[in-house]
Amino acid sequence: QVQLVESGGGLVQPGGSLELSCRASRMITSVFNPNLWGWYRQAPGKERELVASESTDSPSNYVDSVRDRFTIYRDNARKTVYLQMSNLKPEDTAIYYCNALNVAKQPKYDWGQGTQVTVSS
Repeated sequence: QVQLVESGGGLVQPGGSLELSCRASRMITSVFNPNLWGWYRQAPGKERELVASESTDSPSNYVDSVRDRFTIYRDNARKTVYLQMSNLKPEDTAIYYCNALNVAKQPKYDWGQGTQVTVSS
């Protein structure tokens, strides 16, 4: 069983930046490399939403609300996927989760605990 661990969240002011990291327990090449990875977020009272994902058809995919502000990337040597977030807005406040994606762009593993991002003055 793969256990996902997200980190890097915190409290930032609007316009600030954060970088989130995602690793899995016992992350090995057979788990990390064959998968495309995505970042999700869930705001209070809202459904969990895929906001950034790797793609075989393009460098990355983003929902409109985060496009040009968020960047998903990976470090194969560290077997870590990141979400670089800039120009953060209060509406970005949510718990952020990572997961590998299956061919249908659905989450592959059990959810981790996520990392809280709060954007507030």
